Amino acid sequence: MADTADTPAEKAAPLGEQLETLVVDTVDWVSNDSEDALMGAAATVALYLLFVTVRWGLVRLLGGSGDVTTWRGFAGRIIRRTRTIFLGSLAAYLVIHGVSPPGPVVDTIDFIFVVTGAVQGAIWLREIILAFIERRAEANDNSADFASAIGIIKVLVNIGVWALAVILVLDNLGVNVTALVAGLGVGGIAIGLAAQGIFSDLFAALSMLFDRPFRVGDTIQFGPNTGTVEAIGLKTVRVRLLSGEQLVVGNTQLLAQEVSNLKRIIERRVILNLGVTYQTPPEKLEALPEQLRALVDDIEMARFDRAMFVGFGDSSIDMDLVFFVESPKFDDMVTVRHKIGVGIVRMFAEQGLDFAYPTQTTFTAAPDGTMIDPRERVEVVSRSTS
Repeated sequence: MADTADTPAEKAAPLGEQLETLVVDTVDWVSNDSEDALMGAAATVALYLLFVTVRWGLVRLLGGSGDVTTWRGFAGRIIRRTRTIFLGSLAAYLVIHGVSPPGPVVDTIDFIFVVTGAVQGAIWLREIILAFIERRAEANDNSADFASAIGIIKVLVNIGVWALAVILVLDNLGVNVTALVAGLGVGGIAIGLAAQGIFSDLFAALSMLFDRPFRVGDTIQFGPNTGTVEAIGLKTVRVRLLSGEQLVVGNTQLLAQEVSNLKRIIERRVILNLGVTYQTPPEKLEALPEQLRALVDDIEMARFDRAMFVGFGDSSIDMDLVFFVESPKFDDMVTVRHKIGVGIVRMFAEQGLDFAYPTQTTFTAAPDGTMIDPRERVEVVSRSTS
């Protein structure tokens, strides 16, 4: 008895024969079961019109601005990217399971649905990724600085998404995609190893896009360098140093070290070291912190933190005055520090306090071994001459 199972050659019939079989079976179905065919066609059209109406209503409800910084704009953008051909194939795919069309008709609709579904899925995935990236960029109000980076991102996303869509379609058509996937993987590894420096700087640029450590116009400090960021590119960052020249540093190299963003300073902390002489009376030392507090509180934009004894120096009693300047501007900090410094000098003069400076006193001994303080000797001489 002959085997009735289809051979691979029979399964892989020429396209012309498949189209002829499809047309003949469709005509026979319409002729012999016209009522079922008309119901299927009518249901497909009605379902398609319903899908189109729902899409139109959702777009109208969510608005057409396409602003990805809001959830309404984000959802509206995704819905607007839903293709009409996908809605039609979806309607036909759902209807054929309720009627009994010939096998070639079912196979054809399944094929069309797989292809349109893969394409639509790729479009949705692409829009979701790009909308998320644009939302991150526009939320920081600095997307123009990364226009070139976003362009590269779009290229990479398009390549990845459409490659997945093609592989999915081929797999559903019965094509063995294992070798294709392996080839793409090996090729990707080879390209990555050959251009790892470029890709590392590219991903560093993307990390700056998402993490936002600084932006164009910010003053940053890294290592011994301080300057203003002029441009952020795919591979390098250009910084105008305080000395005037432009420094070009790789993205990876810059992010590999500590970077201080001076533009984001909220307020500035200042420490002034004070040294008074050891001859200062204890009661004046005890009153000095409150006097310094009153002085700082009288200065605009200055906030007192503390003033206290910190140690005994070689020639001074050391104290620290710590205060905050409630402004991020360097010029304001310098101005406030100047006013407080001048105020301290004036207050010391009024209070009879002396700033300490490096001094050395030599003591001599009397014939009987008694130590003689030279300061007492000066006082005795001054009284005798007067």
